[in-house]
Amino acid sequence: MGVHEQYPFDVEALRADFPILDRRVGGDPETAGEGEGDDTPLVYLDNAATSHTPDPVVDDISDYYRSYNANVHRGIHQLSQEASVAYEEAHDAVAEFIGAAGREEIVFTKNTTEAMNLVAYAWGLEELGPGDNVVLSEMEHHASLVTWQQIGKRTGADVRFIDVTDGGRLDMDHAAELIDDDTEMVSVVHVSNTLGTINPIGELSDLVHEHDGYMFADAAQSVPTRPVDVEELGVDFLAFSGHKMCGPTGIGVLYGREEILEDMQPYLYGGDMIRRVSFEDSTWEDLPWKFEAGTPSIAQGVGLAAAIEYLEDLGMDRVKAHEDLLAEYAYDELESLGGVEIYGPPGDDRGGLVAFNVEGVHAHDLSSILNDYGVAIRAGDHCTQPLHDEMGVAASARASFYFYNTVEEVDALVDAVREARDLFA
Repeated sequence: MGVHEQYPFDVEALRADFPILDRRVGGDPETAGEGEGDDTPLVYLDNAATSHTPDPVVDDISDYYRSYNANVHRGIHQLSQEASVAYEEAHDAVAEFIGAAGREEIVFTKNTTEAMNLVAYAWGLEELGPGDNVVLSEMEHHASLVTWQQIGKRTGADVRFIDVTDGGRLDMDHAAELIDDDTEMVSVVHVSNTLGTINPIGELSDLVHEHDGYMFADAAQSVPTRPVDVEELGVDFLAFSGHKMCGPTGIGVLYGREEILEDMQPYLYGGDMIRRVSFEDSTWEDLPWKFEAGTPSIAQGVGLAAAIEYLEDLGMDRVKAHEDLLAEYAYDELESLGGVEIYGPPGDDRGGLVAFNVEGVHAHDLSSILNDYGVAIRAGDHCTQPLHDEMGVAASARASFYFYNTVEEVDALVDAVREARDLFA
């Protein structure tokens, strides 16, 4: 059976919802789409950085601004009521999407990074101290690593790192050595944005709970690409971003178990998160609003709910199947080129991305050459500098896929990499 015959859905039909995929590139960015140089079909393989937004999601965001644009939780008039209902129902949609108990466990932030900082500051500064420890992995994104590193410096808590094996997987024996009765938090990426590794979050949850600690999963690369259920994973916290899952920028999600969030103090103070204010003291609103100070990202919440509806109609099992198909195909084709080093587990055992280097070609040069062929990838350390240090490279190239990508686009990537390799040979 050919690769095309294994598609779990009609990819070409889905691509019609994404006009940007019809872009031609190569000209002056100041006259995008207008100059004679814009003649190269776009091959967008930078989905781990941000995905594209389909027309139905854009339409729902536009409808909010055109039909019921108003602030939430403040007005009795009809537009405010409609906006409030839509914003609250967006929390419900997220809760159902990830298997949370209800909207009380869903806090909207502006991205994954802010969600992690919320827990680190609202919980970590209060609960951590000398003698305590936080356990991360060597493959953590800076959003997690830097945040807990700095909290450790402020509180005196030790920050420990689970080793990554030569095969790009977590060393679970080492994890068992690091996690002990003084471990208050384990924070580990669900799917590595560099290695593509799918980490055993459920196993880590069980391990830390045996020691009465908490488990935080960075799900920025997993919630958009595969079914995720917080109850099945056993996590206490989980974070992800809307812009990586067909939604708008400017909105992220923090899931937290209700009983933990209830005990935490707010991270930000101001309007909408208060119940009663006097000159002497204040009391806080119910969950999740006590963590959403000020005018929230209303349109973005509406857009995130629309993106979830789009993905649910598509089916997250099928999204995962398509990404797995492309990742395995890309891994095999790049490996067969020769002179290409791929990082992380094999192609049949990873998320939908492939990070690699070409012998004799810096990742930034490779990305520039690929851009000439219309192929958009990421080059750099992918916000995982310590991991790249451990791998012994300053940077890597990364191609990342989504459900609207095709085998032909992977072929275009491989052909362009071959040209770059031969150019520097």
